[in-house]
Amino acid sequence: MIVDPLVLLAFLPAALALNLTPGADMMFCLGQGLRAGPRPAVAASAGIALGGFVHAGLAGLGLSALIAAMPVALDVIRWVGVAYLLYLAVQALRSPVPTVAQARMVRPRAALRAFWQGLLVNLTNPKVILFVLAFVPQFVDPARGAVLAQFLIYGAVLSVGGFFINAAVGVFAAGVAGRMAGNLRLARVLGWVSAGIFTALALRLALMQKG
Repeated sequence: MIVDPLVLLAFLPAALALNLTPGADMMFCLGQGLRAGPRPAVAASAGIALGGFVHAGLAGLGLSALIAAMPVALDVIRWVGVAYLLYLAVQALRSPVPTVAQARMVRPRAALRAFWQGLLVNLTNPKVILFVLAFVPQFVDPARGAVLAQFLIYGAVLSVGGFFINAAVGVFAAGVAGRMAGNLRLARVLGWVSAGIFTALALRLALMQKG
């Protein structure tokens, strides 16, 4: 096998513990659930999962290490992420949680938009680059060869676990918002809560410590 089964077995609980730890990805799906409903929340989680898988592939190719060694590149990525999260915060204020009738409408575009938002938010988070570089190589064995394949396998495990957990959080948040959808005042409050989550994530990213 490309990956030692015993090492993979040790990786699974570590990956699960990391996926269960509240972080930027989970909070982003929470905000999407409150703002847009269950389908966009699941779609956002899928975008985040794909982003994590891409990060693992880039790490396996050595590109992430190259970027991490360039502070200017990390800063550019970070500030793009900050700007995008603030943009999402403004959008949350402009389009608060939908009413009951709106929530029942099938809106494929909303889900697709949430998918790309989740992907972009994940790809523009330097913390994910640094995390993958710090965590995954501990389980990669160069002696077994196929280093890129090993990174992709471990990245897939992290991404799949994160997808289900973050999607569940988003769906739960959407359920809470759905019960309040008929109340315009509460809907407006939830819009502010969503905007607050996105703003907090932007500030967290902006204040990220280097190295």
